[in-house]
Amino acid sequence: MQLVGYEPSGRGSALVVGDGGSVERQLLEPGDSLAYALGSRHCAGTVHDGEHRPCDRPSAPYCEYHTSTWVCARCTGTCLKDEMDCYQDHAVYIAAFAPDTFKIGVTKLRRLETRLREQGADRAAHVHTVSNGRIAREIEAEIAQRLVDRVRMPTKIASIAATVDEDAWDATLEEFEVIDRFAFDYGLEGECASQPVPETIAAGTVAGVKGRLLVLENGGTTYAVDMRDLVGYDVTAGTTDRPLQSSLGSFG
Repeated sequence: MQLVGYEPSGRGSALVVGDGGSVERQLLEPGDSLAYALGSRHCAGTVHDGEHRPCDRPSAPYCEYHTSTWVCARCTGTCLKDEMDCYQDHAVYIAAFAPDTFKIGVTKLRRLETRLREQGADRAAHVHTVSNGRIAREIEAEIAQRLVDRVRMPTKIASIAATVDEDAWDATLEEFEVIDRFAFDYGLEGECASQPVPETIAAGTVAGVKGRLLVLENGGTTYAVDMRDLVGYDVTAGTTDRPLQSSLGSFG
């Protein structure tokens, strides 16, 4: 078996497991148990029409032949494709990651709430609606001169046990005409009194999923696992047998 993909919060929260060509979704509901021991890691290959096509090249999570590049993610208003094709309403949003990291971003209007949950945002504000992706990216590029346009994983892990700085959030939004506001609950507030320990494991009890962060309880410690770091691992049924970093609370 191999872990060949994942679905973040907003899209069902699951690990995608390839086994002999077939594909199964391992749902990640709070209270579920995971018991995968990680083996070697290599290219995850592709999943096409419900079938996993493996690849044994050593690069992970994907080799050069199976790495796809989404050019729209690099767009700043000048189309990088042969022909611009994003003729749909787009939303420009500000996403908050506790306590005080505020990110500018764009997405198709119909995917706004889903996209925010995929990123693990704690709060968000929809600040512009425009007719296509080019205009949205131009606005994003201008606002990105004073707000970040990407959030690193350590910041997202730290946000799990934090709350949004309301004063800083309100001050950030003062310059915008807010169309709509969002507040998200990933069910982790009562599970994470302190910041989880970053780790790459697939064994333990699921506490929840926040964006692509899988929060697991294992041996008295709460771990935050970037699911992208699991993609490409061969797995067997069982718990991990390698030493794990423990939180101080696990010794209490």
